[in-house]
Amino acid sequence: MSELSTAFVKLHARLTPVTFVPEVRLHQADEPIGLWELTEGEFRSSQPPPFWAFAWAGGQGLARYVTDHPELVAGRRVLDLASGSGLVAIAAARAGAAAVRAVEVDERAVAAVALNASANGVRVDAELGDILDGDAADAEVVLAGDVFYSEAMARRMLRFLLRAARAGALVLVGDPGRAFLPRERFRELAAYDVPVPEALESVRVKRTTVWELDPAPPGAAR
Repeated sequence: MSELSTAFVKLHARLTPVTFVPEVRLHQADEPIGLWELTEGEFRSSQPPPFWAFAWAGGQGLARYVTDHPELVAGRRVLDLASGSGLVAIAAARAGAAAVRAVEVDERAVAAVALNASANGVRVDAELGDILDGDAADAEVVLAGDVFYSEAMARRMLRFLLRAARAGALVLVGDPGRAFLPRERFRELAAYDVPVPEALESVRVKRTTVWELDPAPPGAAR
Protein backbone atom coordinates (compact mmCIF):
# COMPACT_ATOMS: atom_id res chain seq x y z
CA MET A 1 0.00 0.00 0.00
CA SER A 2 1.61 3.26 -1.12
CA GLU A 3 1.60 6.43 0.93
CA LEU A 4 0.25 8.26 -2.13
CA SER A 5 -2.82 6.00 -2.33
CA THR A 6 -3.45 6.37 1.39
CA ALA A 7 -3.21 10.15 1.11
CA PHE A 8 -5.59 10.15 -1.85
CA VAL A 9 -8.22 8.22 0.10
CA LYS A 10 -7.92 10.51 3.10
CA LEU A 11 -8.13 13.61 0.90
CA HIS A 12 -11.19 12.61 -1.12
CA ALA A 13 -13.28 10.59 1.36
CA ARG A 14 -14.62 11.26 4.84
CA LEU A 15 -14.99 8.70 7.63
CA THR A 16 -18.75 8.27 8.20
CA PRO A 17 -21.14 5.48 9.28
CA VAL A 18 -22.58 3.24 6.56
CA THR A 19 -26.27 3.97 6.14
CA PHE A 20 -27.54 0.38 6.28
CA VAL A 21 -24.75 -0.95 8.51
CA PRO A 22 -24.11 1.93 10.95
CA GLU A 23 -21.96 -0.33 13.12
CA VAL A 24 -19.26 0.18 10.48
CA ARG A 25 -17.59 3.46 9.49
CA LEU A 26 -15.96 3.91 6.08
CA HIS A 27 -14.07 6.59 4.20
CA GLN A 28 -16.82 7.65 1.77
CA ALA A 29 -16.98 10.36 -0.88
CA ASP A 30 -19.44 13.16 -0.14
CA GLU A 31 -20.06 13.86 -3.82
CA PRO A 32 -19.84 10.68 -5.91
CA ILE A 33 -19.81 12.15 -9.40
CA GLY A 34 -17.04 14.64 -8.67
CA LEU A 35 -14.65 11.92 -7.51
CA TRP A 36 -15.65 9.64 -10.39
CA GLU A 37 -14.85 12.39 -12.89
CA LEU A 38 -11.57 13.12 -11.12
CA THR A 39 -10.34 9.55 -11.72
CA GLU A 40 -12.03 8.97 -15.09
CA GLY A 41 -9.10 10.15 -17.18
CA GLU A 42 -6.72 7.85 -15.34
CA PHE A 43 -9.18 4.95 -15.67
CA ARG A 44 -8.84 5.08 -19.44
CA SER A 45 -5.13 4.33 -19.04
CA SER A 46 -5.38 1.69 -16.25
CA GLN A 47 -6.73 3.21 -13.03
CA PRO A 48 -10.09 1.64 -12.02
CA PRO A 49 -13.05 3.84 -11.04
CA PRO A 50 -13.23 4.71 -7.33
CA PHE A 51 -15.49 1.83 -6.29
CA TRP A 52 -13.79 1.99 -2.87
CA ALA A 53 -15.35 5.41 -2.12
CA PHE A 54 -18.96 4.25 -1.92
CA ALA A 55 -20.97 1.72 0.08
CA TRP A 56 -22.63 -0.15 -2.79
CA ALA A 57 -25.99 -1.81 -2.22
CA GLY A 58 -24.77 -5.39 -2.64
CA GLY A 59 -22.02 -4.88 -0.11
CA GLN A 60 -24.34 -3.16 2.35
CA GLY A 61 -26.85 -6.00 2.16
CA LEU A 62 -24.20 -8.68 2.55
CA ALA A 63 -22.52 -6.83 5.42
CA ARG A 64 -25.88 -6.47 7.16
CA TYR A 65 -26.54 -10.20 6.79
CA VAL A 66 -23.11 -11.17 8.13
CA THR A 67 -23.49 -8.74 11.03
CA ASP A 68 -26.89 -10.20 11.92
CA HIS A 69 -25.71 -13.82 11.47
CA PRO A 70 -22.19 -13.87 12.97
CA GLU A 71 -22.25 -17.64 13.31
CA LEU A 72 -21.66 -17.89 9.54
CA VAL A 73 -18.14 -16.50 9.84
CA ALA A 74 -17.18 -16.73 13.54
CA GLY A 75 -13.93 -18.65 13.96
CA ARG A 76 -13.62 -19.23 10.20
CA ARG A 77 -11.21 -18.04 7.50
CA VAL A 78 -12.94 -15.54 5.22
CA LEU A 79 -12.14 -14.23 1.73
CA ASP A 80 -13.83 -11.01 0.53
CA LEU A 81 -13.59 -10.68 -3.25
CA ALA A 82 -13.54 -7.31 -5.07
CA SER A 83 -13.63 -5.81 -1.61
CA GLY A 84 -13.92 -2.14 -2.62
CA SER A 85 -14.12 -0.18 0.62
CA GLY A 86 -13.67 -3.32 2.72
CA LEU A 87 -17.20 -3.06 4.15
CA VAL A 88 -18.00 -6.79 3.93
CA ALA A 89 -14.54 -7.80 5.12
CA ILE A 90 -14.84 -5.49 8.13
CA ALA A 91 -18.30 -6.86 8.94
CA ALA A 92 -16.85 -10.39 8.89
CA ALA A 93 -13.95 -9.38 11.15
CA ARG A 94 -16.34 -7.68 13.58
CA ALA A 95 -18.47 -10.85 13.59
CA GLY A 96 -15.53 -12.89 14.86
CA ALA A 97 -13.89 -14.38 11.77
CA ALA A 98 -10.58 -16.07 12.55
CA ALA A 99 -8.91 -14.32 9.61
CA VAL A 100 -10.15 -12.04 6.83
CA ARG A 101 -8.46 -11.58 3.46
CA ALA A 102 -9.76 -8.75 1.26
CA VAL A 103 -8.63 -8.80 -2.38
CA GLU A 104 -8.78 -5.88 -4.82
CA VAL A 105 -7.25 -4.94 -8.19
CA ASP A 106 -7.11 -1.22 -7.30
CA GLU A 107 -4.22 0.02 -5.16
CA ARG A 108 -6.38 2.84 -3.78
CA ALA A 109 -9.01 0.32 -2.75
CA VAL A 110 -6.37 -1.67 -0.89
CA ALA A 111 -5.39 1.55 0.90
CA ALA A 112 -9.05 2.25 1.71
CA VAL A 113 -9.56 -1.26 3.10
CA ALA A 114 -6.55 -0.87 5.38
CA LEU A 115 -7.64 2.58 6.57
CA ASN A 116 -11.22 1.46 7.13
CA ALA A 117 -10.23 -1.69 8.99
CA SER A 118 -8.02 0.36 11.30
CA ALA A 119 -10.82 2.90 11.88
CA ASN A 120 -13.11 0.05 12.95
CA GLY A 121 -10.52 -1.59 15.18
CA VAL A 122 -10.32 -4.89 13.28
CA ARG A 123 -7.66 -6.87 11.42
CA VAL A 124 -8.16 -7.34 7.68
CA ASP A 125 -5.37 -8.49 5.36
CA ALA A 126 -5.78 -6.24 2.30
CA GLU A 127 -4.22 -7.71 -0.84
CA LEU A 128 -3.62 -6.21 -4.29
CA GLY A 129 -4.17 -8.63 -7.17
CA ASP A 130 -6.49 -10.48 -9.52
CA ILE A 131 -7.04 -14.00 -8.18
CA LEU A 132 -10.11 -14.96 -10.23
CA ASP A 133 -8.20 -17.43 -12.39
CA GLY A 134 -6.99 -19.21 -9.27
CA ASP A 135 -8.74 -20.53 -6.19
CA ALA A 136 -9.85 -19.41 -2.73
CA ALA A 137 -6.86 -21.05 -1.02
CA ASP A 138 -7.83 -22.01 2.55
CA ALA A 139 -10.94 -19.80 2.80
CA GLU A 140 -13.89 -21.45 4.54
CA VAL A 141 -16.26 -18.61 3.66
CA VAL A 142 -16.15 -16.56 0.44
CA LEU A 143 -18.06 -13.27 0.32
CA ALA A 144 -18.73 -11.09 -2.73
CA GLY A 145 -20.76 -7.89 -2.76
CA ASP A 146 -22.11 -6.41 -6.01
CA VAL A 147 -19.77 -8.25 -8.38
CA PHE A 148 -22.13 -9.19 -11.25
CA TYR A 149 -22.19 -5.75 -12.88
CA SER A 150 -20.73 -6.78 -16.25
CA GLU A 151 -20.91 -9.89 -18.40
CA ALA A 152 -17.15 -10.45 -18.45
CA MET A 153 -16.82 -10.00 -14.69
CA ALA A 154 -19.82 -12.26 -14.05
CA ARG A 155 -18.35 -15.14 -16.07
CA ARG A 156 -15.00 -15.00 -14.30
CA MET A 157 -16.55 -14.49 -10.88
CA LEU A 158 -18.98 -17.41 -11.22
CA ARG A 159 -16.20 -19.79 -12.24
CA PHE A 160 -14.13 -18.74 -9.23
CA LEU A 161 -17.04 -18.98 -6.81
CA LEU A 162 -18.02 -22.41 -8.10
CA ARG A 163 -14.47 -23.67 -7.55
CA ALA A 164 -14.58 -22.33 -4.01
CA ALA A 165 -17.96 -23.88 -3.26
CA ARG A 166 -16.96 -27.26 -4.69
CA ALA A 167 -13.87 -27.17 -2.48
CA GLY A 168 -16.16 -26.84 0.54
CA ALA A 169 -16.41 -23.09 1.12
CA LEU A 170 -19.66 -21.35 1.99
CA VAL A 171 -20.18 -18.77 -0.77
CA LEU A 172 -22.44 -15.77 -0.13
CA VAL A 173 -23.19 -12.96 -2.58
CA GLY A 174 -24.97 -9.64 -2.12
CA ASP A 175 -26.63 -8.34 -5.28
CA PRO A 176 -29.06 -5.46 -5.98
CA GLY A 177 -30.58 -6.92 -9.13
CA ARG A 178 -27.62 -6.57 -11.48
CA ALA A 179 -28.32 -7.91 -14.96
CA PHE A 180 -25.61 -10.56 -15.06
CA LEU A 181 -26.31 -12.43 -11.82
CA PRO A 182 -27.00 -16.10 -12.74
CA ARG A 183 -29.92 -16.48 -10.34
CA GLU A 184 -30.47 -20.14 -11.20
CA ARG A 185 -27.18 -20.96 -9.47
CA PHE A 186 -28.16 -19.35 -6.15
CA ARG A 187 -30.51 -19.80 -3.20
CA GLU A 188 -32.06 -16.67 -1.68
CA LEU A 189 -31.29 -16.10 2.00
CA ALA A 190 -32.58 -12.58 2.67
CA ALA A 191 -33.69 -9.38 0.94
CA TYR A 192 -33.39 -5.76 2.07
CA ASP A 193 -34.32 -2.29 0.88
CA VAL A 194 -30.93 -0.57 0.96
CA PRO A 195 -30.48 3.24 0.77
CA VAL A 196 -28.05 4.23 -2.01
CA PRO A 197 -26.67 7.49 -3.47
CA GLU A 198 -29.14 8.62 -6.12
CA ALA A 199 -26.27 10.06 -8.16
CA LEU A 200 -24.87 6.55 -8.62
CA GLU A 201 -27.99 4.39 -8.95
CA SER A 202 -30.66 6.87 -10.17
CA VAL A 203 -32.83 5.73 -7.25
CA ARG A 204 -32.68 6.27 -3.50
CA VAL A 205 -33.33 2.64 -2.51
CA LYS A 206 -32.21 -0.64 -4.12
CA ARG A 207 -33.85 -3.97 -3.35
CA THR A 208 -30.86 -6.11 -2.47
CA THR A 209 -30.71 -9.86 -2.05
CA VAL A 210 -28.24 -12.07 -0.21
CA TRP A 211 -27.70 -15.35 -2.03
CA GLU A 212 -25.93 -18.61 -1.26
CA LEU A 213 -24.24 -20.33 -4.21
CA ASP A 214 -25.32 -23.89 -5.00
CA PRO A 215 -22.30 -25.72 -6.43
CA ALA A 216 -24.47 -28.34 -8.15
CA PRO A 217 -25.46 -27.80 -11.81
CA PRO A 218 -28.99 -26.40 -12.34
CA GLY A 219 -31.54 -29.22 -12.31
CA ALA A 220 -29.19 -31.72 -10.66
CA ALA A 221 -30.63 -34.09 -8.08
CA ARG A 222 -30.00 -32.94 -4.52
